[in-house]
Amino acid sequence: MDRQIVAELAPKGVLRAGINMGNFLLVTGKTEVGDPQGVAPDMAAEVARRLGVPVAYVRFERPSKLADAAGTDAWDIGLIGAEPARAAKIVFTPAYCEIEATYLVQPNAPYQSAAEVDRPGARIAVRRGAAYDLWLTANLKHATLLRSDSADGPLNQFLAEKLDAYAALRPQLLEDVKKVPGARILPGNFTAVQQAIGTEKKNAAGAAFLRDFVAEAKTSGLVARLIEKHRVQGLSVAA
Repeated sequence: MDRQIVAELAPKGVLRAGINMGNFLLVTGKTEVGDPQGVAPDMAAEVARRLGVPVAYVRFERPSKLADAAGTDAWDIGLIGAEPARAAKIVFTPAYCEIEATYLVQPNAPYQSAAEVDRPGARIAVRRGAAYDLWLTANLKHATLLRSDSADGPLNQFLAEKLDAYAALRPQLLEDVKKVPGARILPGNFTAVQQAIGTEKKNAAGAAFLRDFVAEAKTSGLVARLIEKHRVQGLSVAA
């Protein structure tokens, strides 16, 4: 392994991998000592194996906190959604997997597709700092976003305030729709969150290595095998 790559990605002799513990598709469990288990931790562990160093997981409760920690020497690689708002400080690989995001709407809502929700007066519940929150912030023209910090906050606000829509990843909505009699999940999606591996922009050699790793992980079937291993529904290998 090229010494420059190892020096950039594991300068302390261990690969510190930032993991978003709030993504239940990519982190599906924990070990007895609290380390994350799932597709994202396994991807990080494989990167560490190829670098010839141990992996240490740096846990974050949501992706915005992981992204905000870029440049603070908190992690060496971060596994989160690759969004333009995060790319100011982080260089991302192409996506290794993706997750559809759409809306849950009230039983009497007039909307028939995700594209119809962006209209004047519409109010949408969303979790603050999620990749799809960033996408909606950049792309909505008329609707208003109401943000919550907790995992259950958007659904609770959607119900309590009778909001027009609740935006989330489709697998999450498939669980939440069971709690709202008559509610509907709109067909299609407003975006697909691209899950990638990022590192600091100064790590040119490390970033190139990570790009090649992700490309090989997709073509070799590694990502597909990890999805199958952890029995994740709603997660697909990115094109």
